[in-house]
Amino acid sequence: MDKIKIGDGEIRIMEYIWEEQPVKAGELVIRAKEDYGWSKNTTYTMLKRLAEKGMIDRSDPGFVCRALVTREQVQQEETRSLIDKVYNGSRKLFLTSFLSEEKLTEDEIEEIKKLIDAHP
Repeated sequence: MDKIKIGDGEIRIMEYIWEEQPVKAGELVIRAKEDYGWSKNTTYTMLKRLAEKGMIDRSDPGFVCRALVTREQVQQEETRSLIDKVYNGSRKLFLTSFLSEEKLTEDEIEEIKKLIDAHP
């Protein structure tokens, strides 16, 4: 899979799939109706898009859905896309902006320092 492009509704369905896979489409319909007020058609449209994008696999019987991409893959691609679009590809500008607005705990700061030190 090349670039991962995912809409807001699609990511909501992916969250269910990541949490519960394998999961039947009928169960996803129930959850999406309860949480978002979506109709069966809306949920099935999201599942169809995700399958067409190669993000899920649907199998019978029961229209069982499994993720073909991880949550981490989607998070990384969405972060890259945000940095490219909003910060003109500058990771430094992104971090500067993020850190200027966020109050981090000492533990979070230490964890970030370790991540930076471990980065090649």
